[in-house]
Amino acid sequence: MIPNEWYAILPSRAIRPGQVVGVRRLGMDLALFRSDQGALGCVVDQCTHRGAALSKGSVVGGCVRCPFHGIRFDTNGHCTLVPANGRAQVADLGRFDVQSLSVKEGNGIVYLWYGDPGKRTENLPFFSSDVDSTWVYSEMEDLWDAHYSRCIENQLDVVHLPFVHWNTIGRGNKTLVDGPKVELVDGGLITSASNEVDVGQTPKPASECSIKPTYLSFLFPNLWMNHVSDTAKIVIYFAPVDDEHTILYIRFYSRITGIGPVDAAIAELGKFANGIIERQDKRVVITQRPKASSYQSDEKLLTGDTPIIQYRRMRDELKSSQQ
Repeated sequence: MIPNEWYAILPSRAIRPGQVVGVRRLGMDLALFRSDQGALGCVVDQCTHRGAALSKGSVVGGCVRCPFHGIRFDTNGHCTLVPANGRAQVADLGRFDVQSLSVKEGNGIVYLWYGDPGKRTENLPFFSSDVDSTWVYSEMEDLWDAHYSRCIENQLDVVHLPFVHWNTIGRGNKTLVDGPKVELVDGGLITSASNEVDVGQTPKPASECSIKPTYLSFLFPNLWMNHVSDTAKIVIYFAPVDDEHTILYIRFYSRITGIGPVDAAIAELGKFANGIIERQDKRVVITQRPKASSYQSDEKLLTGDTPIIQYRRMRDELKSSQQ
């Protein structure tokens, strides 16, 4: 994982007021909870008393309460009550504190800060200049038995389209790859497919290609967008579960008609189409070895893999800069 980044890990709607939710993210078992007033907390999913899972507990007074012996922890992980010792016993509560992690919400997403709390930033990665509250979206999720780096690379891969998606978005047998053009942007990169039917011509170099109106964007550490058109976009955030599993949260954004209920219906249809396409990808990506990709590898990459090479290079630089 790249340290000192905000990772999109879960939809905000997954944690209702007064609810505790257990998830595994970035190799950690976590309990996320929300007070009745909406305040969000995230702690390691293990009570410091006897090791029970806090995610099996409840929310009381804005704190998560352990299901085993009723010990309470606030959103910062501080112990506020040990019932067996009585409410008057407060001097020794600190030794029961549980580790907490920083979480923030934006764009209907829960973000987790992974890294040094002292280096935490306030800006959450998202495509805010592309979609705002005037858009409606549908959302689906799917668990892949794959490292998040492989899942991201698949969405930057223009070479696979006519083979994996031969009967959907890759129809037309456009197997020859021109470029592709890749441009670096603040926090990520953009690229687009420039594929042609192979009739014996030589592929065009990236210098003769351009970023098309339908293009792909990626923001570190784990957000991707397909700019389908000015009125339809697809966003995926790749929530790392651990080194071998990733949950893809896939959104179809619509502003095609400008009429909320109609666009919502279109977005639902888009979710169905997304499901078909992502399962075509999943079937292949989960077979890749090694599980995680790396900039230095034994893979024999192609010129058409330039977006993936750039992603790996940038990821490697970000990891190295934090060591």
